[in-house]
Amino acid sequence: MNAAPSLVMETIVGLLVIASGILSFVGAIGLLRLPTFFQRMHPPALASTLATWAAALATIAYFSAIGSRLALYPWLIVVLAAITAPITTSLLARAALFRVRAAGGDAPPPIVTES
Repeated sequence: MNAAPSLVMETIVGLLVIASGILSFVGAIGLLRLPTFFQRMHPPALASTLATWAAALATIAYFSAIGSRLALYPWLIVVLAAITAPITTSLLARAALFRVRAAGGDAPPPIVTES
């Protein structure tokens, strides 16, 4: 049986959705303002991860309220984003670094590990 969510739950869901939008907007501003590709990678990755968490929490809260039981299936979104976002970011960074070094451009120095 589906129940109507309370005003408190609707307020919580609304705030989480607004927070998700604000975080996405902040990431977009960081993407536009930073000068190099390597610097531009960080704000969208961090902001989109937090925005995904906020949207998933809003989804869980809303569907748990209307379904009268805990809805955990939206966590699949967060798990998939947590797995794929760092891998994608790493592959993009490596490809860009390869292209810059192959062209003889000014690239960040390689990381040297102490043995």
